[in-house]
Amino acid sequence: MVQMPRSRSTTDSEGELGVGEVFANGLSMKTTEVEAKLDEGNIEEAESSLREGLSLNFEEARALLGRLEYQRGNVEGALRVFDGIDLQAAIQRLQPSLSERLHVLRKGRSRTESLNTVSQHAASLVLEAIYLKAKSLQKLGRLTEAAHECKNVLDAVERIFHHGISNVQVDSKLQETVSQAVELLPELWKQAGCYHEAMSAYRRALLSQWNLENDCCARIQKGFAVFLLYSGVEAAPPSLAVQMDGSYVPRNNLEEAVLLLMILLKKFYLGKTKWDPSVMEHLTFALSLCSQTSVLAKQLEEIMPGVFHRVDRWITLALCYSGSGQNSTSLNLLRKALHKQERPDNLMALLLAAKICSEDSVLAAEGVGYAQRAISNTQGSDHHLKGVGLRMLGLCLAKQSKASLSDSEREWLESEALKKLNEAVPFESDNFDLIFELGVQYAKHRNLNVALHYANRFIEATGGSILKGWRLLAIILSAQQRFSEAEAVTDAALYETAKWEQGPLLRLKAKLKISESLPMDAIETFRYLLALAQAQRKSFGSRPSVHQVDDDRVNEFEVWYGLATLYSNLSHWSDAEICMGKARELKPYSVESLHAEGVKLEAHGQIQEALAAYFNALLLDPGYVPCKILIGALLLKMGSKSFPVVRSLLSDALRIEPTNRMAWYYLGMVHRNDGRIADATDCFQAASILEESEPIESFGSIL
Repeated sequence: MVQMPRSRSTTDSEGELGVGEVFANGLSMKTTEVEAKLDEGNIEEAESSLREGLSLNFEEARALLGRLEYQRGNVEGALRVFDGIDLQAAIQRLQPSLSERLHVLRKGRSRTESLNTVSQHAASLVLEAIYLKAKSLQKLGRLTEAAHECKNVLDAVERIFHHGISNVQVDSKLQETVSQAVELLPELWKQAGCYHEAMSAYRRALLSQWNLENDCCARIQKGFAVFLLYSGVEAAPPSLAVQMDGSYVPRNNLEEAVLLLMILLKKFYLGKTKWDPSVMEHLTFALSLCSQTSVLAKQLEEIMPGVFHRVDRWITLALCYSGSGQNSTSLNLLRKALHKQERPDNLMALLLAAKICSEDSVLAAEGVGYAQRAISNTQGSDHHLKGVGLRMLGLCLAKQSKASLSDSEREWLESEALKKLNEAVPFESDNFDLIFELGVQYAKHRNLNVALHYANRFIEATGGSILKGWRLLAIILSAQQRFSEAEAVTDAALYETAKWEQGPLLRLKAKLKISESLPMDAIETFRYLLALAQAQRKSFGSRPSVHQVDDDRVNEFEVWYGLATLYSNLSHWSDAEICMGKARELKPYSVESLHAEGVKLEAHGQIQEALAAYFNALLLDPGYVPCKILIGALLLKMGSKSFPVVRSLLSDALRIEPTNRMAWYYLGMVHRNDGRIADATDCFQAASILEESEPIESFGSIL
């Protein structure tokens, strides 16, 4: 039998053009004569020379001859040599003897070791020939044929090694051929466009016992994960035959890809493979798709120090925590990254910090500083980022105005916010969010015609595919007292929106019905909204995730509270009490329930009890404006001694909501009763103007 051919002065790599000398069965010969005959096209004579010179049989000589042709770069010639022999028949002849020797080997290694080695060398040579035939077909573009030939290698190995390959059973060359074939097969199926076959090949590679090295297995796992993420081919779950009891079975491509990538990271942590940064990049993409950035943060925290620079790690972790709604943790990490001794001018960190601060009036002033630093650090090609910085600056200034204690400062901040947002437009003319934010800001300033222009522009730019655009348009129309048009817009949006996403639109429609003095229609809409809320609760569970966006989910508590308020306005107190009872079951302690209770008590003449309910609501939320106004209205009736308290409450309410018409109205009443007629006139005029442009929902509720 044959020993593994060896070459001098060259390697076995695929690109070598010549082989100086080969060895087999203890014999050696120069390849010069064989190559000369191959050059002349005399394949039979070349084969005869190898058989006589190295004592090889027909299949072994042909396999070695094809290998020589392949290494010389003559792919077509190699394929002609491989086509001249029945490689499968050779494998079948080798299979019984090798299997028997392996069985005997397990009982007595020393007596059969040499025979087993000879058989393995012969099998290795023939299997390598099939593998090289697949490679030749691949280079010639015959990909499906190449995949079938490569599959033949693995089928033959499984027939020879019934229980899989173990370390003690095979020599290095045979193992190398098997590993190469396992890794090549899914790639061939992908190149041939046979994606389901590629998926099966990947699973076969990972679930069968091929005795692969860690690096080879890692490459296959990574390739499969990338295929699952980006191929667009939906994978069926693994077959029941390979599923173990109690084991986790991925339900879709995304879950399976995440599982593979996390296994790869685990191997790196254990020192079994080298660090591959692309694995973390793919995992970042996968976990971001399913809004599991908190899981990604945990993976980043487990990576040993030194793999990432600490500042890069802080910024990436900040992105993860921000994505999972943990803004406080994210901002703390960004503050560390932006320290003067770290990277104080990092644009990504500055912009993310500004974005987080723009969502909190307490942090807005800090966000202004971050945004200004980001703008000053943009250079040349960073025009887009300058636009982002201006936009963040505008949002931070708008949020900062809510915390301002003086009217003049608040007006200046609001004006500056609008100015910065407009300055961002030339840099980000295609940014839909910027268009939307401009519409909201103009609407807050009661510049409704301009706000309507931006709302329509946003809907046109997005093709009406984003719900908040329709909501903004309807609210602006309601502020213009165009209720029928607002309802038509809402109905059109409902028609284009999936059932699970209709909650905000239905709530808007109910409020429109109330504004049109159609309370029974409003009640019917609330009932439908309530049914939708309860269906969502049963489908998605009563406890949504931390970062679950509430825009397209119906808040059942708000529905019950809306119904209770409507029944209270109609003086249907028993129905109102039932609705509030349902609301309290969902949220036992809330400012809304205390507010509703106070309204009911006040209507029944229980003034002190109503005041107590309103004050309790302010203890829960000191910034709850409706209760400040109601307390002020009640105290106003108690005489001049309470005027300073009333004035303070109403002024604070206007600081929080400068466009609240009822606060302006009662403040005017205080001034009138106090003899300040000019101030009272200004307040009444402001209340009248605001009443003419009062929306059915606050413009700020959309952001």
